[in-house]
Amino acid sequence: MLDTRTQAEDLLRQLEDAGVSADASPRRRAEYAYDASNYRLEPLAVVFPRTVDDVVAAIAACRATGTPLIARGAGTSMAGNAVGPGLVVDFSRHMDRILGIDEGAGTVDVEPGVVLATLSREVERATGGRSTFAPDPSSKNRATVGGAIGNDACGNHSVRYGRTSDHVAEIDVVTSDGARLTATESGLRATDPSDAASAARAAELAESLAQLAGEHLGAFRLELGRIPRQVSGYHLQNLLPEKGFNVARALVGSEGTWAVVVGARMKLVPKPASALLVCLGYDDVVDAARDIPTILEFSPAAVEGTDEAIVETMRHRRGADSVLGLPAGRAWLFVDLDGDDPAEVRAQADRLLARLAGNGRLVDGQPVPDPTARASLWRVREDGAGLSSRLASGGESWPGWEDSAVAPERLADYLADLRVLLDEHGLTGVMYGHFGAGCMHIRITYDLRSDEGREAFRTFTRAAAELVVRHGGSLSGEHGDGRARSELLPLMYSPEVMAAFAQSRRIWDAAGILNPGSMTDPDPMDGNLALAGVPEREWRTSFDLRPLGAAAQTDPWTRAVQGCIGVGRCRADSGGVMCPSYRATRDEKDSTRGRSRVLQDMVRGARTVEDGWRSEEVREALDLCLACKACSTDCPAGVDMATYKSEFFDHYYRGRLRPLAHFSLGWLPRWLKLTGRVPWLVNAVLATPLGKVAAAAGGLTTKRALPRFAASGEWRREVADAGARLGGAASGAEASSAEDVVLFVDTFTRGFRPEVAGAAARVLADAGNAVECSADACCGLTWISTGQLGTARRLLSHAAEALDDGTDRPIVVVEPSCAAALRKDLPELVHTEQAKRVAARVRSFASHVAGQVAEGWQPAPAQPVPAQAVLQTHCHEYSVFGPGVQRTVLAAAGVSEIVDASGCCGVAGNFGFEKQHYEVSMQVAENALAPALRTAGQGAAVLTDGFSCARQVDQVDPGRVGLHLAQILDPGAARPQPAPTTGMTELPIKEAEEVQ
Repeated sequence: MLDTRTQAEDLLRQLEDAGVSADASPRRRAEYAYDASNYRLEPLAVVFPRTVDDVVAAIAACRATGTPLIARGAGTSMAGNAVGPGLVVDFSRHMDRILGIDEGAGTVDVEPGVVLATLSREVERATGGRSTFAPDPSSKNRATVGGAIGNDACGNHSVRYGRTSDHVAEIDVVTSDGARLTATESGLRATDPSDAASAARAAELAESLAQLAGEHLGAFRLELGRIPRQVSGYHLQNLLPEKGFNVARALVGSEGTWAVVVGARMKLVPKPASALLVCLGYDDVVDAARDIPTILEFSPAAVEGTDEAIVETMRHRRGADSVLGLPAGRAWLFVDLDGDDPAEVRAQADRLLARLAGNGRLVDGQPVPDPTARASLWRVREDGAGLSSRLASGGESWPGWEDSAVAPERLADYLADLRVLLDEHGLTGVMYGHFGAGCMHIRITYDLRSDEGREAFRTFTRAAAELVVRHGGSLSGEHGDGRARSELLPLMYSPEVMAAFAQSRRIWDAAGILNPGSMTDPDPMDGNLALAGVPEREWRTSFDLRPLGAAAQTDPWTRAVQGCIGVGRCRADSGGVMCPSYRATRDEKDSTRGRSRVLQDMVRGARTVEDGWRSEEVREALDLCLACKACSTDCPAGVDMATYKSEFFDHYYRGRLRPLAHFSLGWLPRWLKLTGRVPWLVNAVLATPLGKVAAAAGGLTTKRALPRFAASGEWRREVADAGARLGGAASGAEASSAEDVVLFVDTFTRGFRPEVAGAAARVLADAGNAVECSADACCGLTWISTGQLGTARRLLSHAAEALDDGTDRPIVVVEPSCAAALRKDLPELVHTEQAKRVAARVRSFASHVAGQVAEGWQPAPAQPVPAQAVLQTHCHEYSVFGPGVQRTVLAAAGVSEIVDASGCCGVAGNFGFEKQHYEVSMQVAENALAPALRTAGQGAAVLTDGFSCARQVDQVDPGRVGLHLAQILDPGAARPQPAPTTGMTELPIKEAEEVQ
């Protein structure tokens, strides 16, 4: 491994002299030591090029120092072809522009870091929906064009549109000797015609490639390009005369070993006017595969499949309603039919269902016209890799043999034989994939932590490779060979073809510096495994980090932080809520995956992260985590970074001076007991210049207005008033223990929004509940978020005792973050049956009221509800109680138009009030909240159940009032108008935008 200090210093010096900035920090190297595969290789440094000149300089520095260079997009490779021991060049951060769309020519000019989903979206927007970019792998909302070219990626609709190589017109590359070339459908040329050196290199390279093809005509014709998904090896058949010497297509799938892609002209395809999903249920995947030939007769655009293990895991992790519209069965196919006439598409679906019923294997099938159900089903398939990695059963599965492919008509026989092979090796395979193209993504229950398990991995994988070759298939159908399968290529190809592969690589990269270890002269497939060599150590934690229902584990902390498998959904810019800080900064260190990788290096004691709980690298990686908890829901692998951050900070700050904000905000419930006695005095002082002094002294930003403090007994008066108005239904402390709902009035509501307590009590009573109010406890949220877990555990223990009244009455919590703490953190920090009993009863206000609506209750607000509402769902509400509940209630109340601000508001408890995080918090607001407020009419209601969300609304648009759902539904009071703040200067909108 090339990791000597001298080499690194030489490389960095060369890069600096060329004006290229490289990051060789231990934390950065830890982030980029992994991709989405089983492998870990620590790089020397990472470069984020802004221009092609930066790439040329980086290649020159690597050539001069003999350093490997690994080109990288989103780092979602499951085969290990985006990691290596040298310089990683990440194109996704800056070289991500769409340079031009030519609808007439049917092409789009892009840089390699453009995300596939972004490209499709922008093409459709520019062409009025007439055209699109077709390749759509499940990782399309973070995978890049450069990565798709590297792997020859396909996607869900490959039955119709084929592979990336089918959509390439030209590719701009830089070779390892510095030539800037363009590969075309008929040869090679210098990218710049005036570049004589590159022109000479293009001619030389083209001549060598043509000679190579001429020497191996028979072998290329017989062995290459035999089935739709034959991605393994180099695509040298495209150099044959009958293929027109298509160098562009030959270069696709070379996994960064021939040249570095710096641009491309990609082909567009027409977009069908109408599409319909047909979902089919079968007893097992083999039965499903046997119907593929029949389904292909109907010219589907997509035929995707999944098994019951993934569906069960989705429901286990995200709730029973997370999978809608699924027919009966234990394995399912998702078939997309399309056309210009919706009626004809529906008729085609009916004919398909009739034919399949006649085959006798179909258990159940139905069209899915509802867009919500359709999106839900596609998400099951698209999240397959992550969902299958951490199953509902508590087991783990891993890639390695996750990408084999056969001809579609042989898929059923291959799967039947593969299941026998799995049984013989005592393994279980979780199956999903592109059934219509014969490509299977199978994750397998290897034990990669033990020597015996790794030997089983090697033995089984070789046997599986021999099996797929017997079925005329390919080791890889989409992900490439990389470090996972390159060693096995001689099982698939003759010595002649293998020699031609090696020669083609030398023709392109004589220096041998581009992505070594893959394709030719590969590293062992069981070398550099990320789970190998992790020392056994018991990391003591306060949180119970075992998956729900899992048996006792040795070292749950290590297992938890190793939960991230690198699929990178946290890098997506749309869909879900995670990861707000990454969406703001576009820096890998601020993604859930980047933080996980640093934590994984922490538990393995790697050179990058050597200090364990005292690691400065981990602290830095966690610094911009907003603890929004969205990753615990949105991450297909269930990574819960908010919990990991809290646990780490608890250890890191032991014996160290904490940030001032950990006392000013972390101890907020204590301070509220004091301020509640003299709120008029506190508010008056904070309205003077002393307010800024006090904020600065507490480690808080002076750019954000502080809220007004309420008197300690004010919430009681509000609740008492609610009881008086509703005939005593909300009768406070004197309520009978037989009442059927406990309204928990949390610290934030008592200290800042007491009026919401009264509104909540009135709404619950109006819905027919007998209401008892409780406020004699604290959920410990502020101590949890700042990693002061000893205090948090004591407060939660007390809360469990106070709320465990021997009944199963719902405990309805006004503030979503406090509800989430009682529901999720309570049983994880307090390991008693009492804690579990109380947690099971906890509901957020919105989720409880949504249940009342579902049972037939009709809200009757005292004030007319605006037709339009901005919906800012609190992140903790979203992650713990599920999205959509507020939307249901608003619709029942008469709101007809919702402007969805789906995403974190940016305040996230203490985060947005801390001086060092203010700018990022405002950038996060620009992800969703600020644009939604600018879009909505001035008369729109703004729903902010979370106190933090309401404060951000005040900051972004001071003319708006963030309302709790209880205030919108309140049957007995007028809604509040904007209240005066404590006097701190608020940023005007213009200034807030400038802070992005």
